Amino acid sequence: MAYKDLRDFINLLEKKGLLKRINTEVDPILEITEITDRMCKSHNGGKVLFFEKVKGSQYPVATNLFGSFERMCLALEVGRIDDIAKRIEELLNQAPPKTLMEKLSMLPQLFELSKCLPKRIKNAPCQEVIEKNNPDLSRFPILKCWPGDGGRFITLPMVFTKDPDTGIQICGLYRIHIYDKTTTGMHWHIHKGGARHYDKYKAINKRMPAAIVVGSDPAVIYSSSAPLPEGVDEMLFAGFLRKDPVEMVRCITSDIEVPANSELVIEGYLEPEEMRLEGPFGDHTGFYSASDHYPVFHVACITHRRDMIYPATIVGKPPMEDCYMGKATERIFLPLLRLDFPEIKDINLPMEGVFHNAVLISIKKSYPGHAKKVIHGLWGKGQMMFSKLIIVVDDDVDVQNISYTAWRVLNNVDWKRDVVIAEGPLDDLDHSASWPRYGSKMGIDATRKTREEGMMRDWPDELFMSEEIKRLVDERWKEYGID
Repeated sequence: MAYKDLRDFINLLEKKGLLKRINTEVDPILEITEITDRMCKSHNGGKVLFFEKVKGSQYPVATNLFGSFERMCLALEVGRIDDIAKRIEELLNQAPPKTLMEKLSMLPQLFELSKCLPKRIKNAPCQEVIEKNNPDLSRFPILKCWPGDGGRFITLPMVFTKDPDTGIQICGLYRIHIYDKTTTGMHWHIHKGGARHYDKYKAINKRMPAAIVVGSDPAVIYSSSAPLPEGVDEMLFAGFLRKDPVEMVRCITSDIEVPANSELVIEGYLEPEEMRLEGPFGDHTGFYSASDHYPVFHVACITHRRDMIYPATIVGKPPMEDCYMGKATERIFLPLLRLDFPEIKDINLPMEGVFHNAVLISIKKSYPGHAKKVIHGLWGKGQMMFSKLIIVVDDDVDVQNISYTAWRVLNNVDWKRDVVIAEGPLDDLDHSASWPRYGSKMGIDATRKTREEGMMRDWPDELFMSEEIKRLVDERWKEYGID
């Protein structure tokens, strides 16, 4: 059964002993961050923290909800994250039906997809309280996370916008800088869907409606961060993950639809051309992202549950909660990557690389230059274009074993022959590039080289003990008296 809402998930975590309630009053200015940061960096990501008494607000705060592999599996209701990838792979591998029997055999899959479509309802828990006359963001326990931050930020928001041409709605996770009771910054990068919608509204000189949503069931929250292909509805994907449709409700002041089980909905609009300095913000890179001018969001109405729970995430030096969400994305979207690159066996986005700084890929190499073809191809593929370092190894290398992978790479590479340096788009948060959002990146071909690739001598064999001796030692191990 899919989680009904955020509190349904929280109740399960508490029953499993994965949640710690804190009834001492805590300050949303820095103190919650320090407590959460220590928990995130404890053994296996620590526990979920539920702060019952938050200074300056009547509402509790929950942090570190997704901060372990176990909790990510519980959030998406699977034994292993790879189980979701398997479901996606099964759908992608469906051949077009040729006979009546083949068509009939596909009905279960089609029925499953039909159950994923968002469902509109009229009465929603997120609209139990409606504040339209005097909306006030200061009543909510919004965090200031790091000392150099430009103010308080909503760190786990789902921002819903609609394309003015097609009417298609999308959702993205963009941080929200609180300026005052009724205005915020809208930090979406130029490559994001929300930014593209805003550009369209600017072109026609029209006010852009939007809704900032905080708190929902875990599949909905995760889906807002997922790098979905263009045109795929995040709420459809959430329905696929939870195997049950996401119930949506129309906003009070616009035709934007939001998840009905949300905790808090901030409705409003953005004026064309209105920009304001946003940031700085202590980001997931472990450094402050610089302040810059971004669109201004005006609050028109706030709706929420009477007993609202405010979820927040803290980002900073890894490992943090977002690392586990990113690792889930790595596993879930591998089948989609294989659509264009069927030679890929596995992928690893190390936490230390904060997901756009390093990519490890293993491939079934079939011809000279194959690894370099994959490197260039990935730089032209969606958000993979931001990857500053792509390392490609042979398919007998387990890229999840970073120590072994590093050993193979450092032994296999001739730097002049095997390194590719290119220029192109970089993530907005990359502070090392000479220019914002543009710079150099490196690809390393660490596969075994052939004569056609310039290898003028035979490639050596790797050291392995014979299976016969390994079995003999296994059988006689106790005789050796080695503890």
